[in-house]
Amino acid sequence: MRILGLDIGDKTIGIAVSDEMGWTAQGLKTLIRKGFNEELSSIKEIIEEYGVKEILVGLPKNMNGSIGPQGKKVITFVERLKTALSLPVLLWDERLSTVSAEKVLLEADMSRKKRKGLKDKLAAQFILQGYLDRKATE
Repeated sequence: MRILGLDIGDKTIGIAVSDEMGWTAQGLKTLIRKGFNEELSSIKEIIEEYGVKEILVGLPKNMNGSIGPQGKKVITFVERLKTALSLPVLLWDERLSTVSAEKVLLEADMSRKKRKGLKDKLAAQFILQGYLDRKATE
């Protein structure tokens, strides 16, 4: 069963997908945000192409666990996604996933321009892999 991982930002959406066994996450792409309908269309294409059965969306929380303005935007997006799709859509605490992605890319000595294009899909990959790892221990 493949799971789609999403990292929702104001300007982009990082996308990752699990392997068929649900063991590993692979960064897939970064969508430039152009409105919900266009984003939904792209997500639906990926769902069909990969046979996705579940969607995991990173929920940005403050370090104290509270939900700030960006978290509220993500929750609104998820509610719209749930209405538009007939798949389970789950939220997952994504604290520090983008920071971790940025650190990996810096350690790889990538230029700022290359990092910008990879950071969001890598963050989605980290979010999804964290979820898969947790599921494996349950």
